[in-house]
Amino acid sequence: MFFSIPPVTRLLIAANVVIFLGELASGNALIAAFALWPLGAGYPAFEPWQIVTYSFLHASWTHLLFNMFALFMFGGELERLFGARRYVNLYVAGVIAAALTQLAFSTLAQSRPYPTIGASGGIFGLLLTFGMYFPQRTVMLLFPPIPMPAWLFVTLYGVLELVLGVTGTQEGVAHFAHLGGMLGAWLMIRRRRR
Repeated sequence: MFFSIPPVTRLLIAANVVIFLGELASGNALIAAFALWPLGAGYPAFEPWQIVTYSFLHASWTHLLFNMFALFMFGGELERLFGARRYVNLYVAGVIAAALTQLAFSTLAQSRPYPTIGASGGIFGLLLTFGMYFPQRTVMLLFPPIPMPAWLFVTLYGVLELVLGVTGTQEGVAHFAHLGGMLGAWLMIRRRRR
C-alpha cells in the first residue's frame, strides 16, 4: 500500500518518520536547532532555515500520525492532479506561509517563547486545496464519524482554527500557523489560475 502512494507524498511521509526517529534519539537537540523559534527569543534563537525545517519535527507519535494520515489522505490525490513539481511548490508555500504567520503572531502577541513544530502548515495548505479542487468529495470526520462535502469540512476546520486561535483555547497549538498554511496555498492557487 505504501508504494501505491505517489512518490513525493511517499518521500514526505518517509522523511517525517525518519526525522521523528532522529528526534527521539537526540533528545531536544533537533528541536533546539531546527524548530521555528520566535524572533528575538534569545537561545535557542530564530534562524532562517527554521522556516522550512520546523515542518519535519513533531511533538509525539500522535502528532506525527495525524499529520501523516492527512498527508496520505489529501496529498496523494493532489500530487496526481498537479504533478510533482507543482505539488511540491504548493506544499512548501503552505509550510513557509505558516512559518511567517506564526512568526508575525508570536511577535505581536509577545507570548512566552515556545518552538513551533509539525507539518500542519503544509497539511492545512493541502486541505484547503483539496476543498477547492474537490468540493463535493465526501470527507469523513474521525471523531465523530460524520460524512460531509470537502468544501464544508475545510470551511468548518478553518473557522474552528480561527476561533481557537483568537480565544487561545488550546495553548501550545499554532492555530494561526495553520491558517497561514491555508493562506499560502490559496495564494499559490490564485497565482496558478492567473
